[in-house]
Amino acid sequence: MKKMNLNSRRNFLKKTSLITTSSLIIPKMSFGIIDKHREENDFIGHGDFKYKLDKKWGIQNPNEFPVDHCHEMVMDKKNRIIMTTTHPKNNILIYNKSGKIEDSWSINYNGAHGLNIVDEGGEEFLFITDPDNHKVCKTTLSGKKILEFNYPKEIKDYLSFEQFKPTETCISPNGDVFIADGYGKDFIIKYDSKGNYLTHFGGHGDGDDKFDCCHGITLDQRDSKNPTLLITSRSKNEFKRFSLEGKHIETISLPGCWICRPVIKNENLFFAVIITNDWSKYDGMLAILDKNNKVVSLPGGSMPEYVKGKLLPPISDKKSFFNPHDICIDNDENLYIPQWNSEKSYPIKLIRI
Repeated sequence: MKKMNLNSRRNFLKKTSLITTSSLIIPKMSFGIIDKHREENDFIGHGDFKYKLDKKWGIQNPNEFPVDHCHEMVMDKKNRIIMTTTHPKNNILIYNKSGKIEDSWSINYNGAHGLNIVDEGGEEFLFITDPDNHKVCKTTLSGKKILEFNYPKEIKDYLSFEQFKPTETCISPNGDVFIADGYGKDFIIKYDSKGNYLTHFGGHGDGDDKFDCCHGITLDQRDSKNPTLLITSRSKNEFKRFSLEGKHIETISLPGCWICRPVIKNENLFFAVIITNDWSKYDGMLAILDKNNKVVSLPGGSMPEYVKGKLLPPISDKKSFFNPHDICIDNDENLYIPQWNSEKSYPIKLIRI
């Protein structure tokens, strides 16, 4: 059978969704479940980035695969989707694309948070952060610990290991490791591939080169000749771009968006907005930016709107997500979303249409 290309697949899904929607125009009295069925199949997003929600995708038996807070997800070369959880029984759950668990393991990182995957000579490794246990480790995909980073004694600002609360990592093309101390001192700390301290930059503050919760970090290689670091300053609702040497380049303001971490796919930048207003309410959404850093879609939120070049704070639909914490993107550009503080819910899938 000839493989359908991505654009054809999207057009097919759009057409079939219209047919399905039209077939549901039935008197409410005939089928009491119609409203519920339609709500479960809502389409969210804007412009060319619209999705169908599948909230049942990742559900498991909680006795066998319990979760507490679900934080981040990555995809390996086998198209398996790997997620961090804070449950002591399984810090890592490994899904296949159909939503079934293929493997799970724990490394006693019961605050397992940030997750990064890197290919080294054909073998893939994970970098996992744990702000509660003040550590970062590198593991195999089966959970064997290769390297562990403790608090940076080389930096005089750290008086004890409790002050080191790392939330995310990224790996440079030469293997250097950048650790974002997002819940600690707000430093970006750079190590070589063997775990030797090299340098650091940032720190807590209001200046261009400072952060207020550097929660997420990623390597932006959309300009292949000039890779840079995109770093969250979450409490300021900003991204900041830095050179690999730690020089501030630009600040991208996104009012009303408490950003978790940046995720890049093709020319677009994706991220989860964990909240927009109030930590006590479920009011998160997703955001998608074009290569010019303009928001083009807010799945689970209001239509992106700019006034005089400035984004208006978006409004959550308060039903699509609880507290979305990350985005993982597969080769068909479907999205997988883990959620924090979400009543122990499993990750959900968004099917691109």
